[in-house]
Amino acid sequence: MTLAKALDADQRADALQHLGSGELDVLVVGGGIVGVGAALDAVTRGLKVGLVEQRDIASGTSSRSSKLVHGGLRYLEMFDFALVKEALEERGLLLTRLAPHLVRPVPFLYPLEHAWERPYVGAGVALYDAMAMAGKYDMGVPRHKHVFRKQLARMAPDIRTDKLHGAIRYYDCQVDDARLVMTIARTAANNGAHIATRTKVTGFLREGDAEGGRVVGVSARDLEGQRDLEIRARVVINAAGVWTDQVQDLIGGEAQLDVDASKGIHLVVPRDRIRSACGFITKTEKSVLFVIPWGHFWIIGTTDTAWDLDLAHPAASRTDIEYVLGHVNRLLKDPLDQRDVVGVYAGLRPLLKPMRKEGEMGETTKLSREHTVTNPVPGLVLVAGGKLTTYRVMAKDAVDHAIRDFDATPASITDQVPLMGAWGFEARTNQRVALSRSSGLDIGVIDHLLGRYGGLVEEVLALIHRRPDLGEPLPGAEHYLRAEVLYAVTHEGARHLDDVLARRTRVSIETFDRGIVAARPAAELMAEALGWDDAQRDDEVDHYLRRVEAERQSQLMPTDQEADEARVQAPEIV
Repeated sequence: MTLAKALDADQRADALQHLGSGELDVLVVGGGIVGVGAALDAVTRGLKVGLVEQRDIASGTSSRSSKLVHGGLRYLEMFDFALVKEALEERGLLLTRLAPHLVRPVPFLYPLEHAWERPYVGAGVALYDAMAMAGKYDMGVPRHKHVFRKQLARMAPDIRTDKLHGAIRYYDCQVDDARLVMTIARTAANNGAHIATRTKVTGFLREGDAEGGRVVGVSARDLEGQRDLEIRARVVINAAGVWTDQVQDLIGGEAQLDVDASKGIHLVVPRDRIRSACGFITKTEKSVLFVIPWGHFWIIGTTDTAWDLDLAHPAASRTDIEYVLGHVNRLLKDPLDQRDVVGVYAGLRPLLKPMRKEGEMGETTKLSREHTVTNPVPGLVLVAGGKLTTYRVMAKDAVDHAIRDFDATPASITDQVPLMGAWGFEARTNQRVALSRSSGLDIGVIDHLLGRYGGLVEEVLALIHRRPDLGEPLPGAEHYLRAEVLYAVTHEGARHLDDVLARRTRVSIETFDRGIVAARPAAELMAEALGWDDAQRDDEVDHYLRRVEAERQSQLMPTDQEADEARVQAPEIV
């Protein structure tokens, strides 16, 4: 097997050089789940591909989801059978073939408050399982099971069972969303895609008439090197998610897509605060509430409210947090309060809406998660909507649309391309005891690394072999190793402290201090690899601390407007 290509400073410099010279077949704008998926789809068809992202890989919506790979039970109730079937097929594909090292089954309980719900919900969950079994790929998870009150009390001692008629247990899957996106990006780069983060599109290059001419590329700015470049491509795919309307403004003319941003917030609480062998799900008046196992924690969410403020930094308000706590406490014997909350994060869903008049806002809960691909001007393709689970289908549709006039281009093969780390995962898992003995790390640490790096675990262990101090826990975030910080820089494209603590690891939501203690030790490790001097290292730490303080202040505010004003006090470092 050839050595895996790293996403590092040299790769980024090489990507920028290639992007600024010659012509690409496909340029993808946006480094979220759909953008990196489109880059992988296009490059594995044999096309010359580039991708630019103005911030970090997965810095937007794609790192702030519920972290579920699922069919979407609630869409069955909306009779959106096609969307559910498609998502369940993709769930099975990711779990069993594409990313078995990142995607894992999770059991959920659906509590039943009324006797009549058992046949109603049971029929829905049975249909859910049947659709998964009838799909093109392996189901990969156990089938559902009816649970009665006494069984429920044993499985979930902290759930109030006095007013319940039992539950139904079913399975879905979860994934570290930011890690999935980064892994897809790295897989695309290993297949020849040129990927440059911190590179902002400032305009579109047009052929002939500025208004109606074909798009032939973009003008962009390297935000790290402070230089401008022109990137030429036969076709540009814009996968900007909630920024789609802003991109349409750059094009000019009448918009073809109308994308609403819907805010969803999640809380992270310690795992020992709720005793349960399963996660659980229940409906609220506005959305669906998930309580999801997440390592040593639970993730609880979400909300579903319209957001028209800062798209880069959606803020969770005190009202949002109280809403989630209030709903989960209806199910718990011992209520949670804000003192139990380790972390909070807010993300924006890009929801497609029928074209409406300027200035109108509407209910977002009823909008579609299905995606749309459109061609507003020749040479430019927009893709919007959809959900994390179906990223591969969205990417395929976008590339199919983009290259429909190309000569004899192969069909998509991404259903046959395992992501980096999938190869060798099962073998390394079988060798976990031997890896523990040879590395000197506890077997629990090896399991942690296997669940994050899969078959690439030996790259991390090689760092520790060369520098044994990297096998020590990261101060302030002891569930991560020092080696993981360095590896994030040397192999996973991390350029700033925020990239490491918020996305390559999840320290920012998994420690009560939001990563304050871990910030300086992590920055010192990054400085070695990135060549930072003391002043730059201190700037990185200072920026991260200001970000944490701004988020904490925003979470004390009663309204979205006030929360947004508090959060934007800590802008991007680049």
